[in-house]
Amino acid sequence: MVSDLVTGISSSSELERKMHLKGKVIKTNKAGAIIDIGVEKPALLHVSQIILEQDQPILRVEDSLKIGQEVDVYIRSMRDDRIEVSMKEPLALEWREIDKGMVVKGKVTQMENFGVFVDIGAERPGLVHVSELTHGFVRDASEIVSVGDEVEAKVLEFNRRKKQIKLSMKAMQPGLDEIEGVTITPARPNRRGKKGKSKKAEHTAKTEPQEAEPTVMEIALKAAMAKSEKEQPGAESRSKKGKNISDIQEDILSRTLNQRA
Repeated sequence: MVSDLVTGISSSSELERKMHLKGKVIKTNKAGAIIDIGVEKPALLHVSQIILEQDQPILRVEDSLKIGQEVDVYIRSMRDDRIEVSMKEPLALEWREIDKGMVVKGKVTQMENFGVFVDIGAERPGLVHVSELTHGFVRDASEIVSVGDEVEAKVLEFNRRKKQIKLSMKAMQPGLDEIEGVTITPARPNRRGKKGKSKKAEHTAKTEPQEAEPTVMEIALKAAMAKSEKEQPGAESRSKKGKNISDIQEDILSRTLNQRA
């Protein structure tokens, strides 16, 4: 990723990291070279930041760079009134610039069964897992993207030590609950009380009137009536005695009380 060449810089206050400039070699030594970049003070080019055509090894700086030679350099750092430059093109996105949740743009460079790799200008391409390509089930990544596609994604996680960057394209797409006019009502769990009863059933049971339990006197009366009916023929007895139901009940109750007394 070649950055644009910047011209017309005359003050160090105008410099920015990764800025691409033209410079001229004014001095060399074993440690590197001094480069004039057009501002009030020269920049330092360390030997480790020198590159040659076809990646040839650097044996001696003076054999690699000549006084007055024009070179392409990039601003590496600016601190303590010291400017450091490099002949190596900087990464568009360095590890210290990556942050969780940040949005990045890149190009799909590789397709795999488990997802796709996207070049976002970092040291390593980011991985978009197949589950992070879009909402819903995806059988094959080729259903969504192809090599060379420009995509936008969000950084989920990154690990500088392992050189891993995890991305999500799905995070950049609206879900159903974010679409205007669509209301999502979550299902409510069936809350149950003790012994499998629902809250509604418990409430109904508490509010419904309960039938009062019979008293001892009522139980005794029913038992006496049942015994009297067994001892006497039903229709014949009632016709002979001419008693109605209330008279029979009164008679039975009287006998029962006499027996208890």
